[in-house]
Amino acid sequence: MEWAREGYMSIISRGFRGKRRDDGGRVPPGQYLVDDFPVLSAGPTPRVPLDRWEFAIDTEAEQTHRWSWEEFKALPAETPTVDIHCVTKWSKLDTTWEGVSLDVLFEDVETAAEYALVYSYGGYTTNLPLEDLLDGKAWIVHTFDGEELAPYHGGPARLIVPHLYFWKSAKWVRGIRLLNEDWPGFWETAGYHNYGDPWREQRYEGD
Repeated sequence: MEWAREGYMSIISRGFRGKRRDDGGRVPPGQYLVDDFPVLSAGPTPRVPLDRWEFAIDTEAEQTHRWSWEEFKALPAETPTVDIHCVTKWSKLDTTWEGVSLDVLFEDVETAAEYALVYSYGGYTTNLPLEDLLDGKAWIVHTFDGEELAPYHGGPARLIVPHLYFWKSAKWVRGIRLLNEDWPGFWETAGYHNYGDPWREQRYEGD
């Protein structure tokens, strides 16, 4: 798994101004609301030509399901509107995306695995229980707020898993490897919580 242990630069964060306001109970404890969309990245932004882009699901039985960009864009799309929460304590409400549900991508995938390791162009990885990607909980998206997803926000396509801290929503997503045992990803091996539930403030190992 060479892609699981490539080198990284330090996290890059553009400044933003957070504020507390009445959120109707939609913002987890310790979070601030923002109106902009802060950019945080581990390393440089990959630039992936669409004619070379692909997404793959690799099963624990070494079977691969693969989509080119054209095949991916031809799949049934959804436009979820969700709240997102970053481990650096900002939250953004009512974000609107367009993309493909993981339920669609997994329709023909046979697996008994319980864990998923998501990997990206540029080498980033993050781990989740497989159940957190299915049943309408996650999407591979290519559009944000009606516009093509910008590279610095993870374009041409990224994962979004809005019920977990946003580092689990891998940018520049390239594929998912299904595993019988959990395999911590980049930030998880660097001390972040293995699961990352914002409502339980699971930011760091031991939270």
